[in-house]
Amino acid sequence: MSWILAPFAAEFMSRALMGGLLVAAVCAVVGTWVVTRGMAFLGEAIGHGMLPGVAIATLAGWPAVVGGAASAAAMSAAIGLLRRRGRLSYDTSIGLLFVGMLSLGVIIVSHSGSFATDATVMLFGDILAVRTGDLLLLGGALVATLVVAGLFHRSFVAAAFDTRLARTLGLRPQLADVMLTALVTLAVVASYQAVGSLLVVGMLLAPAVAAGRWTRTIPSTMALAAAFGAVAVVTGLLVSWYAATAAGPTIAGAAILLAALSALVAHTVSRIRAARAAHGSAALPSPSPRQKELVP
Repeated sequence: MSWILAPFAAEFMSRALMGGLLVAAVCAVVGTWVVTRGMAFLGEAIGHGMLPGVAIATLAGWPAVVGGAASAAAMSAAIGLLRRRGRLSYDTSIGLLFVGMLSLGVIIVSHSGSFATDATVMLFGDILAVRTGDLLLLGGALVATLVVAGLFHRSFVAAAFDTRLARTLGLRPQLADVMLTALVTLAVVASYQAVGSLLVVGMLLAPAVAAGRWTRTIPSTMALAAAFGAVAVVTGLLVSWYAATAAGPTIAGAAILLAALSALVAHTVSRIRAARAAHGSAALPSPSPRQKELVP
């Protein structure tokens, strides 16, 4: 067990662990709805929509998360506006904004003398550089996420399965869509320092997908997704420590691997159960002619 605990004796590793666990919790709650609603492309688009703001903040010497939050909020507002009033399809609108914001971010940051370093941190994060202020931000984001998810749970469920029923019940599905987009934006912005704008989508999707194989309700999926995310964080940090790999991408890769393993195990269990059921039915004795006569 010492090889597991030893790396986290370092202060920067213990902060990385705490930050990663908070990211896992936030992404588990939001990611469950992202997977349920099929909003993966939206999450990725908002992640890249942060880049211009982060680039401007980096060049100006401001906190990157402030610029990223402003840029992500603008991206979310533009998506909502195009969805309501634009003539393009929803996916097409997101795709155009996605490419446009990514290009603008790279153009802005290319003026920096440390372009390669800045771009790497923007896309993949630096969880080993998480500070106390980042942990407080993540803690606040988790509290806000839980509050909003709890208050709008019925609206989210109704909007996910039957928009007309949600409107009939007065649950305001349009407001639910706005709040869910806000939650995705919050998760992406809060997780930026840990895993970057590119890999946060992996943390949103992979644990929720892995958990969905074993659960039947939204809350249980969120809880199990948080557990899978925590395992990915610990595994990624340990691999990064001993193999000298980049921590953020390693964590995201571990989350994807867990999703693949979950799917493989679930498929294997399903096949075993089907084989046992078939064997049990085949083992039942066939009724005799006399028994068939007695059956009404």
